[in-house]
Amino acid sequence: MTPRVPLPSPLPLREELLRHGNNHGSSTHAWEALADGIGWHQPTPSDCWLASSRDVSVVIPAHQVGYCLPTVLNALDAQHHQYVFEVIVVDDASTDDTARVAAGHRVVDRLVRLPQRMGAATARNVGTALAQGQTVLYLDGDMVIPPHVITDVAARATDTSVLVGFRHNLRYEVHAQEPAILGRIPNLAADHRVVWRPPPNTTLPYSGITLPEPLDGRPLDDTRDFIDLGYGQSYYDWDLPRMVVTALVAVPRAAVLDVGGFDADFGRLGWGMEDTYLGACLIAAGLLVIPLRQAVGFHLDPSDAAEQAQHKLAGWPRTLTRYRDLLELPAPRGRAHAFIASMSELLTNCEGRP
Repeated sequence: MTPRVPLPSPLPLREELLRHGNNHGSSTHAWEALADGIGWHQPTPSDCWLASSRDVSVVIPAHQVGYCLPTVLNALDAQHHQYVFEVIVVDDASTDDTARVAAGHRVVDRLVRLPQRMGAATARNVGTALAQGQTVLYLDGDMVIPPHVITDVAARATDTSVLVGFRHNLRYEVHAQEPAILGRIPNLAADHRVVWRPPPNTTLPYSGITLPEPLDGRPLDDTRDFIDLGYGQSYYDWDLPRMVVTALVAVPRAAVLDVGGFDADFGRLGWGMEDTYLGACLIAAGLLVIPLRQAVGFHLDPSDAAEQAQHKLAGWPRTLTRYRDLLELPAPRGRAHAFIASMSELLTNCEGRP
C-alpha cells in the first residue's frame, strides 16, 4: 500500500499576504475603456449604463448617532442612482433616538436592533447576513456621502475587488443647517491615507517604527493608488489591509461570507482593527484593493469627539494584539454556511422592522 502523503498545512495569514499583489491597473483601465470617457476616479453620471452592473446593499452599524443619522440617511435618499439599492441599519443597542430616526426614515428598508451592545463588527455581520445585494457598501452611521457615490460603486464593483472610499472629518453642531453639510464638497486630502504627517520621535503603534524627522507623507499617491502595497509591502506605518476602512468601503458579499465576516472579538476588546483584519482576509482570498478618489464622505464628529478618540486609542493595544494573533492563524475560507447559521441564531433575539 502506498503511504498517504499528508497535505501541507495552510499558510498563516501573515505569510499568505506575501503571496498576493495589488496591481489593479488592468482592471481600472479595462473599466475606463467601457465607460464612455468616464475616468475611474471621476463621479459617475446617473445615466451611465454601467450603473446597472451590480445590486448594492448599504449596511450601517449605528450606535448613539441620533444626532447625525437623519443627515446621513437624507444623503442616501438624495443619491442620483437610478436603480434600487437597499439600506439596512443595525442599531447596536443605542440609548438615544438612533432607532427611532432609522425606523421613521423612508430610505431605510430594514432596521434591526441588537439585544445588547455587541460592537460594530457584529452589527456589520448582521447587516451582511440580511443583505440582498451582490455588493455590500459599509457606511458608518456618521458618514455623509455625495450623491454620486452609490452609482460610483455600482458601476465599478466586481466579485474580486474591494472599493475603498475616504473620509473628511467635520465637526457636527447640533444646530447646524443640514443643507450646509449636504452642499459642501469634502476634501480628499483630509484623509490620513492621502495626506499623513506623523509625529517625529514617537513610536508609531501599528508598525513600531520611529521617524526621526517630520514627514509630509502621501500614502495614496506614493503607492500608486495602493498598487505598491501588494506582496506585503508597506509605506512607513501603512500596509494594504490598513487601507480597508469600513467608514466607507464596498465589498462583494459572497467574499465576506466565505471568510466568515468580521471577527466579533474586536468589538468586545475595544476599538478598531476589525476592518483591517477583514481587509487582510479578503486580500489573502485574492481580492484587489482599489481606491475611489471621488468617493469622499463627511465624517460628522460629535461634540465630545476628542474624549471619544482618547477612549478608543486606549483600547487599541488590545485589538492590535488580537489582530497580530489572527495573522498567525490560517487565512479563513469556506465559512459562509457557519456564518449564516450564527447570524440567523442571533437574529432570533433581535428586534427589528422588516
